[in-house]
Amino acid sequence: MFMKKKIVDVTLLVASVLFLIPGCLKSPPEDEHVCTLSHTDPSGPCYNLDVVLKGNDKEKGMGFIKFRQDPDTARLISLETFVQNLVPNHEYLLQRAVDPANVVDGDCTSTTWLTLGKGLTPQSILTDDRGNGSEALWRDITAIARGTSFDIHFQIIDATSLEVVLTSDCYQYTVR
Repeated sequence: MFMKKKIVDVTLLVASVLFLIPGCLKSPPEDEHVCTLSHTDPSGPCYNLDVVLKGNDKEKGMGFIKFRQDPDTARLISLETFVQNLVPNHEYLLQRAVDPANVVDGDCTSTTWLTLGKGLTPQSILTDDRGNGSEALWRDITAIARGTSFDIHFQIIDATSLEVVLTSDCYQYTVR
């Protein structure tokens, strides 16, 4: 009987906690939206991007970057990066190039590539035996003024040969 009462008490406690947790979670801001390549008339600044990476004619690979700026951080950008159909068990690097600040015309001209990683430390993306890989990367842009906008594009390069294997189109984003 004592054991049965304990199980009921624990069950009620767990149920109560599970019921209360959703009320404690933050809701995304109502003006929050994710910008995509076809995003030409924004209803607000592009803080978050869904970036598609494509291979050239001889490369069948593809990739995706979930580019997010958390409103509660000191201007940190998380770059959840995914690649697929690349060389198995191989290392790749994510790079970005940005045009001059506040020259936002949708035409990425910069070729000043910066290798991304975990903060200032470059981090490779390792593919598995099927040529798929992912890495949670991030960049601190605290030194850049809030409201600054950029044209930005990305590429994935082979970490050994430094050849470009995947590229993105030009995107626009604003520092939160």
